[in-house]
Amino acid sequence: MSPRKAAALRDGGRSLREHLIATAERLMAERGAAGLTVRAIAREAGVADGVLYNHFADKEELLACALRARVRAVESGLGDLPEPGAGTVEAGLRAFVAYGMALHAGILPVLAGLAGQPAVLARFAGGPVPGLDWRDRLLAYLNAERDLGRLAPDARVEAAARMIVGVCHEPVMSALASVSPPDPPAPAPAAPARGAAGPDDAGLDDLVAAVLHGLGRR
Repeated sequence: MSPRKAAALRDGGRSLREHLIATAERLMAERGAAGLTVRAIAREAGVADGVLYNHFADKEELLACALRARVRAVESGLGDLPEPGAGTVEAGLRAFVAYGMALHAGILPVLAGLAGQPAVLARFAGGPVPGLDWRDRLLAYLNAERDLGRLAPDARVEAAARMIVGVCHEPVMSALASVSPPDPPAPAPAAPARGAAGPDDAGLDDLVAAVLHGLGRR
């Protein structure tokens, strides 16, 4: 290992690949992804520019890995999701929706900054995509509540889950379709505490009410 590599990894047990991904993810969070270069990542990581190509096929692979790490970092600050049967269905569903909205709001600045780099987004979508756990758990939650008899036995939970996911995706898709420059990155918002008021409470409550009406809450 060269002295520069040794210096870059001196503070922990991460591999150099993991160190490069973590560095790129941090730069995305602090400066945004637009215009993020291999040279900037290498300098911040404390390695020579060419070292990146010993661990990644190209810049797009590194940025896609960093984007996955950014999604996981946002998820880690959003708290726990409710378990089936706990509290009311309305409160549980509200927590899932608030979590999904906060997750997508947190990753929006980075995704918007990568709008002009479709190869990076394709690499990101082609691998294991973080955030699927929230979608899978939402569907599992609705199925479990139906099995517990707290939703109508014929409740169309798959359609309800798709509706919620679509609402959470809408701001991201709108930003990616916009020709305007993305806003500077902002800290990921925490998931609203259950029962706490927030600027989007009215829209969130309307969505929860519409979903519950369609599911036939018991």
